[in-house]
Amino acid sequence: MRANNVLGIIYSNSYDSVLSELTNLRTMGSVPFGGRYRLIDFPLSNMVNCGISTVGVITKSNYRSLMDHLGTGKAWDLSRKRAGMFILPPFSSTDSGGVFNSRVEALKDNLAFIRRSNEEFVVICDSNVLCNMDFEKLLNAHEKAKADITIAYKRGAVPNLDNLLTFNIDDTGRINVATPTQCNIRGSAYSLNIFVMKKALLERLLNDSTCLSLNDFEQDIIRGNLDKVNVHGYEFEGFAGTIDSLQSYYDISMELLDSEKRNALFTPERPIYTKLRDDMPVVYGVNSHVSNSLIADGCKIDGEVENCILFRRVTIAKGAKVKNSIIMQDTFVGESTRLDCVITDKNAVIKPGKMLAGAENYPLFVGKGIII
Repeated sequence: MRANNVLGIIYSNSYDSVLSELTNLRTMGSVPFGGRYRLIDFPLSNMVNCGISTVGVITKSNYRSLMDHLGTGKAWDLSRKRAGMFILPPFSSTDSGGVFNSRVEALKDNLAFIRRSNEEFVVICDSNVLCNMDFEKLLNAHEKAKADITIAYKRGAVPNLDNLLTFNIDDTGRINVATPTQCNIRGSAYSLNIFVMKKALLERLLNDSTCLSLNDFEQDIIRGNLDKVNVHGYEFEGFAGTIDSLQSYYDISMELLDSEKRNALFTPERPIYTKLRDDMPVVYGVNSHVSNSLIADGCKIDGEVENCILFRRVTIAKGAKVKNSIIMQDTFVGESTRLDCVITDKNAVIKPGKMLAGAENYPLFVGKGIII
């Protein structure tokens, strides 16, 4: 299958409510991750790396920072006269006040964009799934199986998300049972919410859902059609993390300190692209000490940093000790401060002499611009 015959659609607002600490002022797609990235960088890069050249980004609310990050799509080579990246603002034809209330409604409200595209196939992704997937293999598997719908899945502990599907898959790879679950069952095959199908099929399913007043993508579009269309699963065996809470955001972020997992997510063969920001190199003070940490450019470190992720332009003052923490952009940590298992949003200020501590299974969160 030719990737330039595939339309990409990304939900930037997927599961905003599960990460309310970080999505109060932004959408899920623009949540910072890994020192310099945003969550939307991962599905967007997966699409671009396989050759998809038309991508629609569905927005709902709090998407100003997302627009600032994506810009014209130049960082992903999607700033083009034809095709390229399209930001799809919220618009609802129902009585919902101009904002859609479900995945199906979001797709219905963007049917004009879908119909205008020249591509034959469509790939639909969420923004809360972190993986570096070879979409070319996914598309080829869809074509080889002669499937109507292909769903990428992972085996492991099931994330705690509403309506997330778990599957029973037969020997041919066909999904014969799909069950929504909120249980953290280990070893199950659960959906990564990456769907491949023909655009004509998607349009027909959306039109049918309008006639029948159906609005649930997982229940009505997928489960409701298992016996009518050929739905196959594609198992992804690489590193994948699904964000379903602040705790999972912390856990997945800290996994980047493991070089094996970090290399699985950031591989030279399929780079993760992001908006470039030129800044000075990290400045390490004479008495600074840093171990097992990811440090972005522009930081100034005069204290101690251990097992941490520091975003751009973070300042760690003299005598401060920061451990097991995620410190976001432009945060200032004052002298003789102690931080352990803390997540700070952007522009936070921790004044000198403060002591903040959470736990690995309960990180402490400091909001954007908060002064402590």
